[in-house]
Amino acid sequence: MLGKWLSGLMRVDLPQPRPAAAAVELLAVFKTYVTGAGEFAALKGIDLQVGAGEFVAVVGKSGSGKSTLINMITGIDRPTGGEVWVAGTPVHTLTENQIAVWRGRTVGVVFQFFQLLPTLTVLENVMLPMDFCNMYDRLERPERALKLLDLVGVSEQAFKLPANLSGGQQQRVAIARSLANDPPLLVADEPTGNLDSKTATVVIDLFKELAAQGKTILMVTHDNDLAARSGRIVTVYDGQIMTAAAEGGSNA
Repeated sequence: MLGKWLSGLMRVDLPQPRPAAAAVELLAVFKTYVTGAGEFAALKGIDLQVGAGEFVAVVGKSGSGKSTLINMITGIDRPTGGEVWVAGTPVHTLTENQIAVWRGRTVGVVFQFFQLLPTLTVLENVMLPMDFCNMYDRLERPERALKLLDLVGVSEQAFKLPANLSGGQQQRVAIARSLANDPPLLVADEPTGNLDSKTATVVIDLFKELAAQGKTILMVTHDNDLAARSGRIVTVYDGQIMTAAAEGGSNA
């Protein structure tokens, strides 16, 4: 049954991406939730552009709207109004099946709690997105997964289960998995929240290196010191972008 469902996803057609000046572009994005207490506006006309190869930190207090903003960009949630473009694709127009395929090929997501499957080896965890999206030849996938694990410095852990790795090592594996299908965009939601300061610094250094190689990085964080090491800080307050500051620069 699962095989048939995955096979159906593989046959989903995606719209042809348009040439895009920005890797991520949000145009007048609103998001309103209807609750028992009435309507709640989580996003209030967000405009945002992120260039290819930028490393952007998204900061803000709990409830400010930063997680909702990220959910718009990854296609996890849909805007009430406005447009969301990622790598030239109008994400706001995609069907649920199209979003599943598009996300698997276009966006790598890194979670705070790693989200590695405990019964699969490290290598198998990294191969999983390739299997899901039918990317790369089946015989090529293990070699590619090993190269990605080597990139993040944990190739020697390839045949272990995640439980046998430290938190920092598991997060590196999660980053390798997010790169499995060579997505242009990497989104990290509090990726250092469960790591010590030394390991968190290593993760940020890796993000900076990936951005230098052309990956676009969006990182949600509560840590202002780590955010300051990104290329640009976007501050979300009460559903609006208040600051879009360059590293070491003044507010935009």
